Amino acid sequence: MAKIKGLLFDKDGTLFDFHATWGVWCAGFIADVSKGDGAVASALAKAMDYDLENSVFLPSSVMIADSMDGIMDAVHSALPHWERDALMEYVEETASNAPQAPVTDLGPLLARFRSNGLKIGLATNDNEAPARAHLASVSVLEHFDFISGCDTGFGAKPEPGMLLGFTDAMGLHPSKVAMIGDSTHDLKAGRAAGMVNIGVLTGPAVASDLAPFADVVLRDIGEIPEWLGLD
Repeated sequence: MAKIKGLLFDKDGTLFDFHATWGVWCAGFIADVSKGDGAVASALAKAMDYDLENSVFLPSSVMIADSMDGIMDAVHSALPHWERDALMEYVEETASNAPQAPVTDLGPLLARFRSNGLKIGLATNDNEAPARAHLASVSVLEHFDFISGCDTGFGAKPEPGMLLGFTDAMGLHPSKVAMIGDSTHDLKAGRAAGMVNIGVLTGPAVASDLAPFADVVLRDIGEIPEWLGLD
């Protein structure tokens, strides 16, 4: 895999363990906005496909790979008394401050990629501002050459706009870049862009979900250096 010159990462479920981060956030969010009203809590959980008892998202949840617009459609459907813009502001504020659970020690891993001459990017269906906040919260923002959220201007996955934005910005051919993600949205975007696809199992999807769209499925991003044969 010496031909790979760039690595483009999804965020949630790829850099950060999905359930350990967003399962916990969602439990707190539902408790905050429902204010003890069981019917509201149940409606929110249903709209977000969230298992309240086990604090995990169901595989069908919009939270897994959808854009913020899609997520807000679901959340607002259960909270119609909220003004949508105010609800969006509240969701973004609480999500930006959500404690992140990295899947591995990200700093040394990203530094290793960079020391091998790889360009590093982020392509997330989250908005750009909270994405930057999450990277900064674990002190890895400076390792990224490119960061795109669904509101940056390149569109959202599974469309390839963010991915091609990375290749254009870095001056790389898509075939020299690996798209790394935990969802079929990530890997479908990678296929559409003409990239190498690396699936990881730190999100809700299982290997059989990702395998049809992946060149390889790894346990987590910590296995990438060996797969690439890096120093």
